[in-house]
Amino acid sequence: MDELEAELKTLLLPTDPNDSKNIIVEIRGAVGGDEANLFAGDLLRMYTKYCETQGWHIQLIDASLGAAGGYSYVSFMVKGDNVYSKLKFESGAHRVQRVPKTEAAGRIHTSTATVLVMPEAEEVDVQINPNDLKIDTYRSQGAGGQNVNKTESAVRITHVPTGIVVSCQTEKAQLQNKEICMRMIRAKVLAFYQEKQDNARDSERKLKVGTGERSEKIRTYNYPQNRVTDHRIGFTTQKLDRVMEGELDEIIDALIHYDQEQKLLAEEGK
Repeated sequence: MDELEAELKTLLLPTDPNDSKNIIVEIRGAVGGDEANLFAGDLLRMYTKYCETQGWHIQLIDASLGAAGGYSYVSFMVKGDNVYSKLKFESGAHRVQRVPKTEAAGRIHTSTATVLVMPEAEEVDVQINPNDLKIDTYRSQGAGGQNVNKTESAVRITHVPTGIVVSCQTEKAQLQNKEICMRMIRAKVLAFYQEKQDNARDSERKLKVGTGERSEKIRTYNYPQNRVTDHRIGFTTQKLDRVMEGELDEIIDALIHYDQEQKLLAEEGK
């Protein structure tokens, strides 16, 4: 009876209206120079492999390669069932501790990359005046291909009232890149105005994303100890090698369970 009652209480908790939505993810190399960019690339690979296990589809939106590899910035969209419900807790500064390939003395370095997860906004969620948009086209830049540097297929859109800028150059057709940019603009503009209206949510987002400083970590990936620790819930697993291969279920389940417990406590305290 106790177990059933606890399960029923969990089922009766109010759900996040964004849980079923697709997401847009941005990863940036933060503190640590080339090593931070390499780690950003590792995080992209980790999320890609996790999405594959879930049967989700990933679509690359934009990327800026790091000088020594990895990414100084990369954005992508994830489409599938209940994507936001599982990946919404990934926003924040991810810290890595390991010996960089470029380190001859074998010293452990600490670097960070930031992750931002946003639910995709539908047209009904946010109304954008076309007159508020500044649309630029330019030539794609990449490793090759018939379209690269030959046609102005890349698109950059600026939402003038907020100053939000997004760009996409991954598709061959300008129309496709524009459509992806519009999805990003809707998601970012919606988040911008929701934050402005809700100071509590604004503070929460600042805590989630932060500046990428080492002290603002939400999770640490320690390679010498093969350890991953999520500092928000005190969860640790000695399976870093498996986590980096996309086996995130254990961490995500722990975060979801913790979130449900906090909601239950809040409900009981009313």
